[in-house]
Amino acid sequence: MKIAVVGTGYVGLVSGACFADVGIDVTCVDIDQKKIDNLKKGIMPIYEPGLEEIVVRNHKSGRLHFSTDLGEAIQGASVAFIAVGTPPGEDGSADLQYVLAVADEIGAKMSDYIVVATKSTVPVTTGEKVRATIKKALEKRNSDLPFAVASNPEFLKEGAAVDDFLKPDRIVIGVDDERAEEIMKRLYKPFQLSGDRIIYMDIPSAEMTKYAANSMLATKISFMNDIANLCELVGADANMVRKGIGSDPRIGNKFIYPGVGYGGSCFPKDVKAIIRTAREYGYNLRVLQSVEDVNDDQKHVLANKVKAHFGEDLSGMTFAMWGLSFKPNTDDMREAPAGVIIDELREAGAKVKAYDPVAMEEAKEHYLFDKVTYCKDAYDALVDADALLLVTEWSEFRIPSWEAMGKLLKNKVIFDGRNIYDKKYLKTLGYQVYSIGSK
Repeated sequence: MKIAVVGTGYVGLVSGACFADVGIDVTCVDIDQKKIDNLKKGIMPIYEPGLEEIVVRNHKSGRLHFSTDLGEAIQGASVAFIAVGTPPGEDGSADLQYVLAVADEIGAKMSDYIVVATKSTVPVTTGEKVRATIKKALEKRNSDLPFAVASNPEFLKEGAAVDDFLKPDRIVIGVDDERAEEIMKRLYKPFQLSGDRIIYMDIPSAEMTKYAANSMLATKISFMNDIANLCELVGADANMVRKGIGSDPRIGNKFIYPGVGYGGSCFPKDVKAIIRTAREYGYNLRVLQSVEDVNDDQKHVLANKVKAHFGEDLSGMTFAMWGLSFKPNTDDMREAPAGVIIDELREAGAKVKAYDPVAMEEAKEHYLFDKVTYCKDAYDALVDADALLLVTEWSEFRIPSWEAMGKLLKNKVIFDGRNIYDKKYLKTLGYQVYSIGSK
């Protein structure tokens, strides 16, 4: 079986490599020649645990190919996945120009029946727009070649994407064509040997499922952060509250950890997009608007704690920051709280020294540029710093050498943005720790 995957970002590359790993002939396509050349050399465009190994292995085996030629890639392919970016517009809507450009090119270059499946996160009705775009391109060729459109949203967690794809908890497929359904069923059979986890539905429902899932998870995060802020005011401990409600199976213990807000490529963009979609239909998603508002405010909480301790004017002060990516095990800096925190500290006159195990190059190239001093390791960031801000809970930050830290920091003050440190224990060592949701 042969397929094409258009887009070699987080979704496209993981999907293509994992399909190849079960024996499918996969061509990953991208317009960026440098990215394609690097992938052929085994150089990854993103950091994702296990991804480099699976890409290199399958490329060497001849099952995984990389190309800039979409026309060639879809020849003989049963499925063409669209996995390009859908960045948010200024009004919050998803920008579909890249998705529809791929659809247009497929229509212009296809030579046989093919299933065109969107893996990009797209608003409801995108399937129909893709269908119309392909049909229009075929009409320009005076062709009536048959094709089908499907929606196959991804449910991958950054930092665990390879495992999530190979061992999915569910596979959602929106389809309205029996032949296409059979092809998708055959494609995903290798991932279903231990049970049937494929959920078939209509295309609009599949498109909505992705947005609804991410919006629900974002809601849990903002809800817990809102509760955590109230806990501080009333003298409760958000960590205890989290444990208390997380034991209820109807709620669960995932996505209810207080922190500095969510970021990344999915939640911020998808919440904005579904709010925008609702407005286009004359409906106001009040709960999700509040989710977004709470999250925007939460990204300022840690810097506010710094100013509450040291004063509004931070001129002449230097702060160490551990972690830049929006969460551990990824180099993704999109919508990362670290950027907001750094900007606020700098606006107050402070300097920032930062260390992240994998995200510093991404930060330098695309996001934070020269806004911080990048350090060689976690302890280097502490030298002559007035305090430490823990922003991303990488494993190597969990049990540092408190004795060494105390000698490097000017003040034994820690702003724990992920609640990973034991405040009572650190108090015995002379540290003052500010966390989220407790005094």
